[in-house]
This record gives sequence, structure tokens and C-alpha cells, in this order.
Amino acid sequence: MANTWKVYVLALVSFLVGTSEYIISGILDKIADTMGITLGSAGQLITIFSLVYAIGTPILMALTASMDRRRLIIYSLGIFVLGNILSFALPGYGLFVAARVIMALGAGMVVVTALNIAAKIAPPGKQASSIATVVMGFTASLIIGVPLGRILADAFGWKSVFGWIALVGLIAIVVIFFAIPNMKGDKPVPLLQQLALLKKPKVALGLSITFFWLGGYSIAYTYLSPYLLTVSGISDNLISGALLIFGIASLVGSKFGGYSTDRWGVHPTLIGGMILHILMLILLSLVTNSLVGVLAILIFWSFAAWSSGPTQQYYLTTIEPDSSGVMLGLNQSMMQLAMAAGAGIGGVVVERVSLTSITWMGALGVSIAVVAALALSRLWSGRKAAGPVKV
Repeated sequence: MANTWKVYVLALVSFLVGTSEYIISGILDKIADTMGITLGSAGQLITIFSLVYAIGTPILMALTASMDRRRLIIYSLGIFVLGNILSFALPGYGLFVAARVIMALGAGMVVVTALNIAAKIAPPGKQASSIATVVMGFTASLIIGVPLGRILADAFGWKSVFGWIALVGLIAIVVIFFAIPNMKGDKPVPLLQQLALLKKPKVALGLSITFFWLGGYSIAYTYLSPYLLTVSGISDNLISGALLIFGIASLVGSKFGGYSTDRWGVHPTLIGGMILHILMLILLSLVTNSLVGVLAILIFWSFAAWSSGPTQQYYLTTIEPDSSGVMLGLNQSMMQLAMAAGAGIGGVVVERVSLTSITWMGALGVSIAVVAALALSRLWSGRKAAGPVKV
């Protein structure tokens, strides 16, 4: 029990990182208006963050693998806080982009190191639950961070959000300095050795599910605030509430995904969730000017989208059980690449086609993920059963 509160400090740090990434979606319209840029250009802020996170994190973690974990998370948090201070203080779009790059470089190392420390300070047999607590911090950023950020943006201006994140980040650095003991780094797994797994068809197919599921989600979610304002007809003062409801549904969906996977298996949960995901995106484009109708669709969309998260993570560990840690690391990078691609494609769609078409493009992305899941299921059923893994 002694280390439980330390794990929650790491979860708070994970929450700050998640908020800094996702908050752009919640204040996209405000950023575009203040900076005099298009919604598409504002959306690219998510693309840049996710790309830097996805590509930079495995490289930086490989370079710092042997470094003391406490020192590494303090340095990483320092870089992350610096990025937030610059985001708060510097004027103009170009400098804000540069600040996002710095923020993302620190963010990726913070999350991976926090997960690593959580496993090391957990009591025997409690490593998985400690890791889950830190992951829950990241998920909570969607539930609490984004709507809270929107409220702060309404009250004090959108740049204030990054000022508050920097302040809490500085406090976290002090707490971690005194609370977390020194601990050795890990034996590094060479990057090329990790990437060699991608040559296996089942691994490539498994990760492609992540890419198209989350990419399709990101196309629509990145532009959710302006979409709700201009297409769904929700008033500005109700956006924070809608985002909060969306976030709560994501938590329930994530919990249900884990339960359903244990109860009914991977394939029914994963494919069923993605089909509901597709249907809700299509319905969102058809239902407008009905607050109850739009909120109901948002709840089921978020529920369906996030029910796939724990299922897919588990699925990947069963695909390559001897390299489960590496698979989860590759999946983290793939998730960020998917967010980057989704935000980038969504920006092109908004600028070249229309804001209303993002739901259809998102549904198309998730549909490709369903095809990949069905193909992997056939590949899986074609091999001999290996152990009691329920899929």
C-alpha cells in the first residue's frame, strides 16, 4: 500500500500528457479564430504532436534505456513542461508548432517511463493493476481534461490551459524528485530488432487494425467541437458538457471491452464494437438540431470506439506472446501515427470537401479496420490451436 499514492502521482503525470495532446480537439475553433487560421491548419497541431510522439519516443527511449528511471522521468517532464510554457507564452502559429514539437518529445518519454516505474514499484502480483492505473490517467484526460480545458479556455483564453498544465507539471517534478527512488534502467532492445516483428503478416495485420480503427476515429474526433457547433447545431455553452459525456462513455466502453473480451472473446468484441462505431459515425451525420439525439449518438460512438482499446491491446499480446512488451510498444507508436494520420486526413477533408464529410471518412477508416480484423481472424483460425487463448 505504501507505493499506491506514488502510482497515482504517475497517473496524474499521464493525465497531464493526455490532456496536452487531446485538448486541441476541444478548443480547435478557438485556436483557429484567435490565430486567424483555418480549422484544417489548427487540426494539424494534433498531427504534428502525434507524429513527433510516435517517431521520437522509441528512438529516445532506446537512447536512454540504461538511464536511471527517476532521473529520466524528471528530465522528460522538464522538457514537457518547457513545451507547455512556450505554448502559453509564445505568439503566432509557427512558434506554437515548435512548442508542440518540444512538448511531444517530452510527453512520449514521460508516459513510457511512468509505465515502467509503476511496474517496478508495484508490490508482487500488482504490476498489471499499477500499469492500468497509469493508463487510466491517460484515459481520464479525455473524460476530465478536455472538457475542463474547454471551460478554462472559455474563462481565461485557450492559452491558459497550457499554463495550468505547466504549473501542475512543475509540482509533479518536485513530488517525483522526493517520492520516487533511484532505479536502474533496462537492458535495451535494439530498435531494428523491434521493427523486425513487422515482417510477420499476423503482426502487420494486427497493427493495421489499430491504425485504421484509431485513424478513422481521429478523423472525426479531431474536428468534433466545430462539427457539433456548425453541423449538429449544439450551442457553444453546451460543448463542454457534450465533451464530458463523451469522455465518460469512453471510460464505460473501455471497461466493457475488457469484460466482453474475457466473457465472449476477442473477435466478437473487436468486430462488434467497430461495426457499432461505424454505424454511430454515419448516424451522427444524419441527426442534426436534436440535442438528445446527438448526445445519444455521441455516447454510443465513444462507448463503441473505446471498447476496442483493451481488446486490441490484449489481442496483440496473444499474436506474439514471446514479444508482448515490444508489441505493446509498437502499438503505442501505431496509435500515435493513427492519430496523426486521422487529424491530417481530416484537415484535408475539411478544407477540400466539407466539415460534414468527416464522419463518413471516419466510418470508411474503421471499415478498413473491420476488414483487417476479419482477415486476421481467418489467418488465426487457419493455424493450429496453441494454448487456451480465447479469441
